[in-house]
Amino acid sequence: MLQADEPVKVFILAGQSNMVGAGQVEANPERNEGKGSLSYLAENDPKYKHLKRGSGWIDRDDVSIWFLERKGKLEPGYGSRSSTIGPELGFGHVMGEALDAPVLLIKTAWGGKSLAVDFRPPSSGGQVGPYYTEMMTHVKQVLEDLKKEFPKYRDGYEIVGFGWHQGWNDGCDMGMCKEYEENLKNFIRDVRKDLGVENLPFVIADSGFGGDGESNNRRLMIRDAQAAPAKASEFKDNVATVKTAPFFRPEDESPSKQGYHWNGNAETYYLIGEAMGEAMKELTGTAAPKSASTSSIYTFRSADGSKTFKGRLSGYDENTKTVKVLRIGSSEISFSLDLLHPEDQAYVLSISR
Repeated sequence: MLQADEPVKVFILAGQSNMVGAGQVEANPERNEGKGSLSYLAENDPKYKHLKRGSGWIDRDDVSIWFLERKGKLEPGYGSRSSTIGPELGFGHVMGEALDAPVLLIKTAWGGKSLAVDFRPPSSGGQVGPYYTEMMTHVKQVLEDLKKEFPKYRDGYEIVGFGWHQGWNDGCDMGMCKEYEENLKNFIRDVRKDLGVENLPFVIADSGFGGDGESNNRRLMIRDAQAAPAKASEFKDNVATVKTAPFFRPEDESPSKQGYHWNGNAETYYLIGEAMGEAMKELTGTAAPKSASTSSIYTFRSADGSKTFKGRLSGYDENTKTVKVLRIGSSEISFSLDLLHPEDQAYVLSISR
């Protein structure tokens, strides 16, 4: 059962405009029949059906988000505006399902920012990047005012991981490209030092714009630099790099023609976040055993809604109306379908068909 007195697990997401997010939520039928929008995906691809309940988008009770003064339950709309998503949606769903404790995402991202100048870490020398400073200020302020920002989180917090998706601006300048690897390593070291979390798990989503066919030397240099920290002995088993080129979708499958914003493709942004989440699970030791049920973690409610617990649906017997659920952090339990809230009964029946 999800306990109210568990410290909330905090993940920080940072970067420039592609961490902000330009994935279009609603379909524009006048362009590509709406392909690449989140609505199109939810209606046409079974992988994304969990994002909706009926005609509305799911908001997660177990995952909250703070993004530059916007805050609330995790749902579509925390991108550059309420009509877009970034990697936070896929990432939050993965971590929400992996953890029995509540999850808080603190997203600090701004468009058009470089690591060499704007996010420049203290250890790289020169002037500390103003957005490095602002990022740290926001994170510490939210955590200091946690009970005010999120009253339901009354029992403290644990900073669990950091996600980084950035690189376009540095890839526009050869000098910035050449120093990106060292700046990124310094960034990881300084973030850990300033947050007071030694070996804080750190996931980097690389700059895979253009897909596997990208040939621009500067862009490829940035990708190589983003892969380097995970290969260094210093960061062994606590830094991972996610390759994002496989998630690139062409213009004719996307809402826009802005390649530097992943063509506005919501699937791309969701898959980036999902991959970051899977990498984070490995780094934090929260990856499920291979033998575990593959159904999504779901928050089940009692018939009157007064009690809840999280688990994976592992079976349903139509003849006896017996539900089997593998509770998170516990063993499998069995009970009558009638003991569940009507909406959760419908969930069991829809999954079991």
